[in-house]
Amino acid sequence: MDMTTLKYAAVMLAAGIGIPVLAALNAALGVRLGSPVAAAACLFTVALSGTLIVLTITGPAAMADLLAAPRHLFLAGLLVAFYVLSITFIAPHFGVGNAVFFVLLGQLVSAAAIDHFGLMGARMEPLTLTRAAGIALMAAGVFVTQRA
Repeated sequence: MDMTTLKYAAVMLAAGIGIPVLAALNAALGVRLGSPVAAAACLFTVALSGTLIVLTITGPAAMADLLAAPRHLFLAGLLVAFYVLSITFIAPHFGVGNAVFFVLLGQLVSAAAIDHFGLMGARMEPLTLTRAAGIALMAAGVFVTQRA
């Protein structure tokens, strides 16, 4: 593995660590506020503020082509909202671990399909028997965590 690959892997590992932390923090905020929707709105406000700061530092010129972008690309924002709202609603009742395990399973299946077919401009990475077996093993792991 080269250094670039290791850097990418480290950043994504940190992002992966952050997902259950995000879920636990926002679920707790939703319970405290008595409104998961209010907690999600707070999360998005903080996220937007942080993103705008980084955008200002790295160069806002990238926003110049925003209006020319295909409209379907903006659906990603709705998917983020769906994730945050669903995890904030469900985690206090289902458990952060349980919720994130199913999110992970969905991510594996979706990512394999996107890569296999090169959907949305993704680099094509065929679904080999080995990759399919890995996904099946992860699915079995989710099943086992639910039985414990």
